[in-house]
Amino acid sequence: MHGGWWRTGYDRAHLAPLAAALAGRGVPVALVEYRRGPGAWPAAGEDLRAALAALPGTGPLTLAGHSAGGQLALWAAAGAPGRVARAVVVSPVADLREAARLGLGAGAVGACFGEPPVAADPLRLPAPPVPVTVLHGTEDGQVPLAQSLAYATRHGATLIPLPGTGHYAPVDPGTPAGARLMDVLSGG
Repeated sequence: MHGGWWRTGYDRAHLAPLAAALAGRGVPVALVEYRRGPGAWPAAGEDLRAALAALPGTGPLTLAGHSAGGQLALWAAAGAPGRVARAVVVSPVADLREAARLGLGAGAVGACFGEPPVAADPLRLPAPPVPVTVLHGTEDGQVPLAQSLAYATRHGATLIPLPGTGHYAPVDPGTPAGARLMDVLSGG
């Protein structure tokens, strides 16, 4: 799932190069879209659940998301729909309450959620029943690394810090951080 602070100006197109690179490695990819904009919750979560239910096949799924899409992936992993085997998230907005307090994304949490509901907040949900891997750049200026540290500490997720890496490099397959993400997603 793509990021973009749950705003309408951002969509799955910016993840197309990563999806194409993964497909080139033989990894099946579905770029899920979800409703965005003011008051988009809980519709965004409903869209994700509908997309997961509509995916063909019976094999295990990996939920993956970047930034706001990381929040969605972690939220869905906490409820672990039947075929979900793991979650891999990059620079996730994992603590909605703290993100709102800090005004991250120019107040994006308040615009999407209003008062962040516990039922949407990955940090406050139960730990997912599936393994979670979190990749986060140490130089991320959009979503602080503290979001991922808090989530990994509370829920026992594997945290992979990406030294000297900002917010967008991990979803660019042409960067070392992007190559690391592709290795994790393709089972390496």
